[in-house]
Amino acid sequence: MKTYIEKLYKNDKKSYFEILKKDLRNKNKKFIVTVNPETLMIAEKDLELKEILEDDNVSFVPDGIGVVKAAKMIGVDVKERIPGIEIAEKLFEFANESKKSLYLFGAKQEVLNNLKEKIEKNYPNIKLFGMTNGYVENKEEEFQKIIKKEPDIVLVALGIPAQEKLIYKYFKDFKKGIFVGVGGSFDVLSGTKKRAPQIFIKTNTEWLYRILKEPKRIKRFWDNNVKFIFKIRKEKQND
Repeated sequence: MKTYIEKLYKNDKKSYFEILKKDLRNKNKKFIVTVNPETLMIAEKDLELKEILEDDNVSFVPDGIGVVKAAKMIGVDVKERIPGIEIAEKLFEFANESKKSLYLFGAKQEVLNNLKEKIEKNYPNIKLFGMTNGYVENKEEEFQKIIKKEPDIVLVALGIPAQEKLIYKYFKDFKKGIFVGVGGSFDVLSGTKKRAPQIFIKTNTEWLYRILKEPKRIKRFWDNNVKFIFKIRKEKQND
């Protein structure tokens, strides 16, 4: 776990977004994994995801407050969390400023249609090269079709670890592009669902808001976040 945590981007959001803006402007190729406790707990059992996280060409950002707290526990100074949804929002903003292209992959077709309308209204300079819902039969075949389109940004919303695996498998075949697995962000960005109120965002308790809205999430929270902290404490004691 410590090896993964040490790979996290350690500075604040503002500086990260400046880097992201430069990467987009300079057509740098980048694969961003938004890391939370669930990502790292799944990697403990999923060898394919483990391989992805161990690749030095993959960029890590601390999406969850759990990994920020874990970093502090083991003496790694990570300034703050950088949520995947905010990365997506910033990429929309930067793409609109510099007239860059975008491809959306994942979520329901209705969600994609709503998101397309939002983008056309709020970010009129973005060139939307296409979108594919997450329920197509052959995802790999559909994803390969994006290669020829050469978009500047590819956002994949299939959830962990499916989105990371799909990006990683074909990342080498793209000449350029910023690739991010954004989980359920399309639902919020499209207006289909609401993000947590500001009080939860500012206090880093969006996880609590999700549990309050969907109580069935509590088992998932226990299996990933709580067990993750126990694991970090154990590793620290064994050092």
